[in-house]
Amino acid sequence: MWTGWHRAPTLTVLRAILGKVLVHERRGRRVSGIVIEAEAYIGEDDPACHAAAGPTRRNAPLYGPPGRAYVYLNYGLHYLVNAVTEREGMPAAVLIRALVPHEGVDLMRRRRPGVALHRLCAGPGNLTKSLGIDLRHNTGDLATGAVRLEDHGFAVRGVTYSARIGIRVGTDKLWRATASGARFVSS
Repeated sequence: MWTGWHRAPTLTVLRAILGKVLVHERRGRRVSGIVIEAEAYIGEDDPACHAAAGPTRRNAPLYGPPGRAYVYLNYGLHYLVNAVTEREGMPAAVLIRALVPHEGVDLMRRRRPGVALHRLCAGPGNLTKSLGIDLRHNTGDLATGAVRLEDHGFAVRGVTYSARIGIRVGTDKLWRATASGARFVSS
């Protein structure tokens, strides 16, 4: 279990989440991956944050307690998973963008047949498909839920910060963090 989001600002969580393990456990089967890429989205003043337009039913988890999952369907195609940060009422989260497959690779390959190992969890929609994460996991507790973040002691030595990708606004923020030299990041 990892509970770092309870005590730290979003940009601190952005750095700290690298090297943690995102786990989905269901019916005694574990699939997991080591977080190597993530992006921060902070507040109603961030034009790329879902909270930019104010509170809605869809973005309600962003305004809730830290340490919860914010899972949503992106463009009607892919589920994306975020770790909610900050205090309740302050909408912010860290989008998990890429993982290095760790446990349950056989199940990941069945969910994404024909995909090379380094692409299984490269990209936020790919990793949720590989891990079987969907809207059922929205608002789940990331410390104790079926989908959770764990600290297995994996060290990330260097971090590279860059502009967020896959968005059209707010690209001036260097709020994308990747483990330096990681091969499994999104493109």
